[in-house]
Amino acid sequence: MGEIKVSPDYNWFRSTVPLKKIIVDDDDSKVWSLYDAGPRSIRCPLIFLPPVSGTADVFFQQILALTGWGYRVIALQYPVYWDHLEFCDGFRKLLDHLQLDKVHLFGASLGGFLAQKFAEYTHKSPRVQSLILCNAFSDTSIFNQTWTANSFWLMPAFMLKKIVLGNFASGPVDPEMADGIDFMVDRLESLGQSELASRLTLNCQNSYVEPHKIRDVPVTIMDVFDQSALSTEAKEEMYKLYPNARRAHLKTGGNFPYLCRSAEVNLYIQIHLLQFHGTRYAAIDPSMVSAEELEVQKISLHTSSEQEEQ
Repeated sequence: MGEIKVSPDYNWFRSTVPLKKIIVDDDDSKVWSLYDAGPRSIRCPLIFLPPVSGTADVFFQQILALTGWGYRVIALQYPVYWDHLEFCDGFRKLLDHLQLDKVHLFGASLGGFLAQKFAEYTHKSPRVQSLILCNAFSDTSIFNQTWTANSFWLMPAFMLKKIVLGNFASGPVDPEMADGIDFMVDRLESLGQSELASRLTLNCQNSYVEPHKIRDVPVTIMDVFDQSALSTEAKEEMYKLYPNARRAHLKTGGNFPYLCRSAEVNLYIQIHLLQFHGTRYAAIDPSMVSAEELEVQKISLHTSSEQEEQ
């Protein structure tokens, strides 16, 4: 594998932002790994949930940029959980441990599905202030693998990796996307059999989102127009499920736009979080928000809204 072009930033990130490990379950083997960066005074941070192949550090470009602008962000890596209820219960315990009452969630692919399930799980006592759903889905049946979901735990790691790699772009891509894919392949190699098997089980276990339980949660749907693991039908289903959601469309970016189109993704994240500035749910240090910056973001917000209407 060639040298990953983002490695200087990545190496700097790894040397400056410590990886924390936290256990919140009775089972000591269930360890949450996370990067928590930015001002601790912020009580409603943005939390990133990775895809099947991802680790907490796949969001390093968002962490570097957003903390530089005054946001508190947390990027997670899941322990081994075998069903959605178990995951939601563990995630709730983690938020309790971190003393976070409500949070904003950015979920990529499986992370987006789990973010929706957690918002649904906590709807009677809401813990999710808003959702950014990147290349996400609302029904696991789109992968046509619900019948194999209960057998992933039996498969060796090389077979599980082959299943995941089958969803990676195989045609010609631009250099940034090629670097992003290389990076994700590298991250995939770092995952053990049980980590991969449990994530694929969560990804394919028969389940769907009940939108009426989270209809009051502000949502931004972020997706790409080029090749990704999501079908057009799956994207259309998300639009139907969240008719009032803001849409953040990227012309290109493939499965991992947060790596290869990080500037656009970071802008869309800022636009989404702008609506909470000046409230107790702001994810940014108030002293970092200048009037000029707010004006620039409002113009960006207005421009994106006009593009949606066209």
